[in-house]
Amino acid sequence: MQITIEELLAFRTVVDSGTITAAADQLGQTVSGISRALGRLEKKLGTTLLRRTTRRLELTEEGQIFLLRSRAILGALDAAEDELAARRQAPAGLLRVNAATPFMLHAIVPLVPEFSRLFPRISLELNTDDLNVDLLAQRTDIAIRIGELRDSTLHARPLGASRLRVLASPAYLAAHGRPKCVADLASHQRIGNSQLSSLNQWPLRGPHGDSYAAAPTLSASSGETMRHLALAGMGVVCLADFMTETDRQRGDLVQLLARETVESRQPVNAVYYRNTALSSRITAFLDFIAARMPP
Repeated sequence: MQITIEELLAFRTVVDSGTITAAADQLGQTVSGISRALGRLEKKLGTTLLRRTTRRLELTEEGQIFLLRSRAILGALDAAEDELAARRQAPAGLLRVNAATPFMLHAIVPLVPEFSRLFPRISLELNTDDLNVDLLAQRTDIAIRIGELRDSTLHARPLGASRLRVLASPAYLAAHGRPKCVADLASHQRIGNSQLSSLNQWPLRGPHGDSYAAAPTLSASSGETMRHLALAGMGVVCLADFMTETDRQRGDLVQLLARETVESRQPVNAVYYRNTALSSRITAFLDFIAARMPP
C-alpha cells in the first residue's frame, strides 16, 4: 500500500470544503480526478472514509480517525517546506569545514566573527588536517585545498590564489648572512616540508630554470611549524603569503632574493563532491570567503 500525498490532500480538501466540486476548484483539478483519488485511497485502506449522499458527504468513524492522521502528515510536510524555504532566505544549520592548519589559522579564523554576525544561524565546525581528507569519511561539507587538484570526483570552486616567497628572520640573517644569489642557498639552513616534496620546489630563477630544489636541512609536516621555525631563526623557508602577511608587515620575516623570485601563485579551491546539492549555508560560506580572499 503506497498512499500518495496527492490522495491525502484530496481527502483533506474535500472534507474541509464540503464537496468534491469545491475541492476540485481549490486544487485546480477536475471533479473526476478528485473522485478517482478518493476511490484509490479508500481501496488502498480497505475501508470507506466518506459516505456520499445526494446532499452532502459525511465522514465515517474510520474517516474521522484517518483525517486526524492525514492532517498531521500534511501539516508536517507543510512545516518542512516552510523550514527549508526559511533556510534558503536565512541560511541555517551545521557546516563542517576542513582546511590545512595554516590556512585555517591565518585565512579563516580571523573571518569567523564577521561570518557569525552575518549568518548567526549557521553553526561552524572547523577541522584541520595538513593532508587531503576523505570528505565522506570525515563528514566534511567543504574542504579548502591549496595547490593543483587531482581528484576528479570533486567539484571545485576557485577562491583565489596565494603567492609564494622565500623568507627568513632578521635574527637568522644577522647570524648567517643574507644570500645574494640562488646558489648561496646551498650554504644556508633550509626549512622544508617532510610530507609533500612538491612544496620543496621553490619559485626561484637560476641556472636550472624557474624552480629551485631546496633539499631541506630541517623539515616539518606542517606549514605552521615551518613558519614558527623560521620565526625562531632556524633557517630559510618558502611560504605562502596568506601565512606570512602579518609577519612581513611587522618585519619578523623578510623576503629574500626578490629579483630571482618567479611570480608563482598557489590556487586555493573549495571542494565538495560532485553529487552534493549546494545548500544555502554552503553557498553563503563560499561567497563570503571568496569575496575576502586577496587578489
